[in-house]
Amino acid sequence: QVTLVESGGGLVQPGGSLRLSCAASGVIFRLNTMGWYRQAPGKQRELVATITSGGSTNYADSVKGRFTISRDNAKRTVYLQMNSLKPEDTSVYYCYARQDFDGDYWGKGTLVTVSS
Repeated sequence: QVTLVESGGGLVQPGGSLRLSCAASGVIFRLNTMGWYRQAPGKQRELVATITSGGSTNYADSVKGRFTISRDNAKRTVYLQMNSLKPEDTSVYYCYARQDFDGDYWGKGTLVTVSS
């Protein structure tokens, strides 16, 4: 079992920045893709960004140029730097990890609110 714990959410004004972190712990032998998804009230969960163990990244069109995903394999941690935040970025952000020969794991989520 892998446990993912997110941190870094909160309230920020439009145009501001936040950095989310997600640390993995537990029985870890081969973490592959890690990433972030988000879910706003009344909407489906959607991809924000993912990053493979080799560093290849993928972003939703809505966040390209504003968000940057990165990871520290030694620390088993994935980060999401969010700049130029907009009210429509308000969501619960969930950390995701896929472990080879094991399965997919999700964190409990951290709330990001963008409001003046």
